[in-house]
Amino acid sequence: MRSSTLPYATRAAGLVGSVIDSSTSLLHKQTHDIVRFAMGSPAAEAVPSEILAGIAAHQLSRPDAYDYAATEGDPPLHAALLDMLRGTSDETTAERLTITAGGMQGLDLFCKIFVDPGDLVTVESPTYTNGSATALSYGATLLEVPVDDEGMDVDALERLVADAGRKPKAIYTIPTFQNPSGVTMSLERRLRLLELARDWGSMILDDDPYGLLRFAGDPLPTLRELGGGDPLVFSVRTFSKIVAPGLRVGWVDTDPELQPLLINAKQAMDTCTNLPAQRLLAGFLTGGHLADHLVTQRAEYRRRKEAMHAALHEHFGGIARWTDPDGGFFLWVTLDGDVDATALFDVALAEGVAYIPGAAFSPSGRFANALRLCFASTPPERIREGIARLRRAVEKLRP
Repeated sequence: MRSSTLPYATRAAGLVGSVIDSSTSLLHKQTHDIVRFAMGSPAAEAVPSEILAGIAAHQLSRPDAYDYAATEGDPPLHAALLDMLRGTSDETTAERLTITAGGMQGLDLFCKIFVDPGDLVTVESPTYTNGSATALSYGATLLEVPVDDEGMDVDALERLVADAGRKPKAIYTIPTFQNPSGVTMSLERRLRLLELARDWGSMILDDDPYGLLRFAGDPLPTLRELGGGDPLVFSVRTFSKIVAPGLRVGWVDTDPELQPLLINAKQAMDTCTNLPAQRLLAGFLTGGHLADHLVTQRAEYRRRKEAMHAALHEHFGGIARWTDPDGGFFLWVTLDGDVDATALFDVALAEGVAYIPGAAFSPSGRFANALRLCFASTPPERIREGIARLRRAVEKLRP
């Protein structure tokens, strides 16, 4: 097969794929026991499968449940989602809301509409691999902005943009329980970020999959709320982290002027979001199940994070440091010395534990000695075993 003769589009070179998603296939091929800290997904037992099965027996017995849906979203889910958001920091109106095939489609729609080849897009460093990969697939030039315990360093953003000599078309941020670090952008930085975006005329791509999973600390207003409907703020949300990732349903909140473009772009992708999944979620929301589900999950994720912290203190105290998130799914661990987390991966996998190396979260391959651990998908006793295995792998890798 002579693939070099195929007439690839120029943009094909920008399709870098996802180390995170590829890990799923890799783990399925393993035959030994593995503690899985790699994928950022709820545990199987966290998915309300029995409730969804009961809803399916009613909602999906109707012949119209398998039809095409309105591109902007099935009306029952649209209405239920508006009701769910009422009184929250993301309260919105119908003309601002478009249902998507998960949060990833929201990111893709944004880039499809706003990013031209060569446009400067700033991303947090580290950042969500799939988000930066989406921008690259549309030909963006990425500028990495450091992250610390208060989220994106907005002062550094201002300096880096000045050094670049041009304004960014878009600023991509995960402001709350950031993926991969777990940190949350402070209120002061959120307000300053909005000021800079307005000064520059830059879009803010506000990706917030984890905001409803706060288990400690005080909530902060979202960029959606602080922006007050500013058309420069494009907010992406998803049910993947709070209900079930396999449903592939999310939504975007945008200036109403954008909805016709979103509909046109989406019709060129998939016509409409999966209707049976939309009906399941509509039933879940109107049945009043979400509030109790979130209470249960927040408590459990707190328990799992604390178990991971305790295990890290036991096995990595003095040789690593890590973040302390108030919600979400992830811890970011930085190993002392010259331990290469990518080289460590194969050793750790053989030892029976999986994670995502830090370099995967930087377009330029930074963070060689860091790694992301997902605590949400693993019960405390398995977390303790997984961290012990990880320490054994570190000892085997060291000279």
